[in-house]
Amino acid sequence: MGNRRTIITIPEKDKAWLEVFSKARGISLAEAIRRGIAELKQKEERNVYQRLVQETRGIWKKGEGLAYQERIRSEWR
Repeated sequence: MGNRRTIITIPEKDKAWLEVFSKARGISLAEAIRRGIAELKQKEERNVYQRLVQETRGIWKKGEGLAYQERIRSEWR
């Protein structure tokens, strides 16, 4: 999976801000956008994880989880 060039349209004030941001960090506009996308992806992954934790909280009804796990795994010996 390689890189692909994409053209985007953003407001002039956002482009100006992005130029200042990039220059202050010594990176290209493209690198700043790549980093922004990576941050959005990480945030979304954290949100998905947190949502799954909330949705599944309290569904385990077989007692203390570690004791159950150890008992089941003891059958493997």
